[in-house]
Amino acid sequence: MQGAGNDFVVLDGRAPGFPAQAFRAEAARAIAARHTGVGCDQVILIEAAPHATARMRIRNADGGEVAACGNAARCVALLLMDEQGLARVTLATQAGLLEATREGERISVDMGVAQTDWQAIPLREAVDTLHLGLRHGALQDGAAVSMGNPHAVFFVEDVDAVPLGDIGPVLERDPLFPERANIGVAQVLSENRLRLRVWERGAGLTSACGSGACAAVVAANRRGLLQSPAEVVQDGGSLDVCLREDGHVLLSGPAVRSFTGEIPFALFDAEAGA
Repeated sequence: MQGAGNDFVVLDGRAPGFPAQAFRAEAARAIAARHTGVGCDQVILIEAAPHATARMRIRNADGGEVAACGNAARCVALLLMDEQGLARVTLATQAGLLEATREGERISVDMGVAQTDWQAIPLREAVDTLHLGLRHGALQDGAAVSMGNPHAVFFVEDVDAVPLGDIGPVLERDPLFPERANIGVAQVLSENRLRLRVWERGAGLTSACGSGACAAVVAANRRGLLQSPAEVVQDGGSLDVCLREDGHVLLSGPAVRSFTGEIPFALFDAEAGA
């Protein structure tokens, strides 16, 4: 599946006899490999949940498990809605319960309340999260936001002039981020429109990042650069972000099923992905 080009392999762990090793780190790496596996930014596992429509777990392309992914939540929500004939579903995630709704071809998910406290993001030390004092190359004066996962957003005059593929992996692992961070570069186009590119921790450059879009809008709004709701234009398409008065962040956009198939069991073997 894909949402604005952010692509996923979604595994249905509710199926009888589903192999537990299919979601291990080495299996996720093998599945995500674009030349020898299926190819994706993240591998998603759907599991049964007692107090939600389903549970969603997420592994990045490098095999690391993470707590949040806005576009994946929208894709999983679409699957569950189609499967059960629902217009509203609830997903249990490591970042908490997420509620998703459907309006025509667009899926919206309530990403919860953005966290801007340095300990919640988390950062290594107490700093002003609206002005980190962090710089590398063309990027400086970033802002930090957690949407269930850590983001650093840098505002620039021209997003496409920034060599994010070179700078992103360095900033992702800066000592300021004990859990690493997603690195976004944002360009304000108007009071309700933003251009964004994201280097995702564990996945690299991505066509779109849902939680990154939310983080960029939150940071821009805190700085007085942007109003809500806002359109976030990314390489793979546009997502809409709305900041509610209660602090919740709503993410809306397309979710598409690219194909359905079976993965050979051997691909789950670590050696098969080596």
